[in-house]
Amino acid sequence: MANLKSAIKRNRQNKKRRLRNRVYRGQARTFVRDARAALLAEDLDEARESTLMAVKALDKAAEKGVLHKNNASRRKSRLMKQLAALEKQAA
Repeated sequence: MANLKSAIKRNRQNKKRRLRNRVYRGQARTFVRDARAALLAEDLDEARESTLMAVKALDKAAEKGVLHKNNASRRKSRLMKQLAALEKQAA
């Protein structure tokens, strides 16, 4: 347990930030999981919609500093690549 006043405050701040970050990280994970499931099910309309929602959630998480921008970009790229392959297969 921290004894210094500054360390106690730092712990308090870290706890608040952790709880705030969990929201954005959890949303991003949920939307990415849903998008992957739709892509595997090969449901084109659902896959397109859920992928765009996942991209939005990843962008928001990166904007808030929860995810590194390159990490979010990499995940978005992989999802969009899978979506493009599914659209090509459906055409």
